[in-house]
Amino acid sequence: MPSLAIVWHRRDLRLQDNPALARAAEQFQQVLAVFVIDPAIIGRDDTAPARVHFLRESLAELQRAYANLGGRLVVCRGEPAEQLVVLARTLGAEAVFFNDDIEPYARTRDQKVIEALAGAGVAAHPCAEILLHPAAEVLTGQGKPYTVFTPFWRNWSAKPKPRPFAAPERLSAPSVETGTFISLDELGKPFSGKLLVTPGEQAGIKLLDHFCEAALYRYDERRDHPAEPGTSLLSAHLKFGTIGIRAVWQRTIESWRKAPADRERANLAVWQQELGWREFYKYELAHFPELAERPFRRAFEQFPYDHDRERFERWCRGETGFPFVDAAMRQLNTVSWMHNRLRMVVASFLTKDLLLPYQWGERYFMQKLVDGDLSANNGGWQWAASVGTDPKPLRIFNPSTQARRYDSEATYIRRWLPELAPVDTAMLVESERFSPLFRSRYGYPQAIVEHKSQQQIFKERYRQIHSTEKQADTSTSD
Repeated sequence: MPSLAIVWHRRDLRLQDNPALARAAEQFQQVLAVFVIDPAIIGRDDTAPARVHFLRESLAELQRAYANLGGRLVVCRGEPAEQLVVLARTLGAEAVFFNDDIEPYARTRDQKVIEALAGAGVAAHPCAEILLHPAAEVLTGQGKPYTVFTPFWRNWSAKPKPRPFAAPERLSAPSVETGTFISLDELGKPFSGKLLVTPGEQAGIKLLDHFCEAALYRYDERRDHPAEPGTSLLSAHLKFGTIGIRAVWQRTIESWRKAPADRERANLAVWQQELGWREFYKYELAHFPELAERPFRRAFEQFPYDHDRERFERWCRGETGFPFVDAAMRQLNTVSWMHNRLRMVVASFLTKDLLLPYQWGERYFMQKLVDGDLSANNGGWQWAASVGTDPKPLRIFNPSTQARRYDSEATYIRRWLPELAPVDTAMLVESERFSPLFRSRYGYPQAIVEHKSQQQIFKERYRQIHSTEKQADTSTSD
């Protein structure tokens, strides 16, 4: 058996269900795990301090987990290709194993690593991990990528799913000079806020267990009500790979078998479909990497947004004068997370009420969210702005309608807008009834826009671009 392999961790901060680790441990006598702090990622101004905190704490736990098995995880800083080649040469490693990624920067980085390792005589072993099915395996009958979720889901859901990998029972690691590596304190981007979720693999496993035992069987009935604990809260764990998608899907299968009746299975099926949306957005980015920079519907690059910075800043602060929107933004700014229903509401409000570019909101979310993920965030924003794949062109969320429907007792609004706590519930979910004097009395901002009139402006602008888009499609088909 060959002597030493390196396992390069990135978005897979766990021992369980880790293809790269499992294969390296199976094929090599010794395994050294490494995490490379990449300045090109950690130094970005849209890398949220909350995510760096989650990363730091998860890595610290992973280091302890490796040590408990007799292994070791070291951390270094620099350009990944350079760091891995130096480490492999220094230790005499014969191979580097790592799990795949689909983001444009990651794919370019990984190809550079593969080429650099080959030049140094070190084998690179990329392993399929981030998707349940590699993007190239789910195609239309014409061999093309899907751009609409429903047919994608039919194809994807019919395929047998891979089972999770077991964690190694024991590991052996080489001796290394500790002075070569850095401490996790050197990650930078200090975070003093609070999170709704605890970082690390063990916390992810416990959270999944709790969700499957408690909320899963009522998921569809409660998921859209932000005041209720109806969602899994697993998004950050899936983002950082402190829990693997294979393990999560396997739990849905086990829960299906245990479900007492059709009602529970119907709720569970909706959560499975939400996991399908996660796959779909990653799949789209894998096939269309340009989505990271521009809308899928190219004609909408010319959409006449207003670019009003003052309105944008009020949206960021949660001072729009629309309680459901403001409560959501204050939640984001306080705990670095926002309920998914509210993500759709505030994105619709930014793009279709304030008429501001979706990219502004997309970027702000990445600066704040602990679960900020390029594919999910970009896909969600393009969907809300009606410029992406699977568009719902004229779906415009009315903040008051959404509040009445999903926060009918104004529990969520009062939680995040304490200045409005004394206000009657009927008033809180019908903010159009707030008079200027009423708003002044409670220290609450005047409405930034009038929803109905802004809706009409958006529709007119949308129709103009859509007409251009149809003309372009016709000329292309000719």
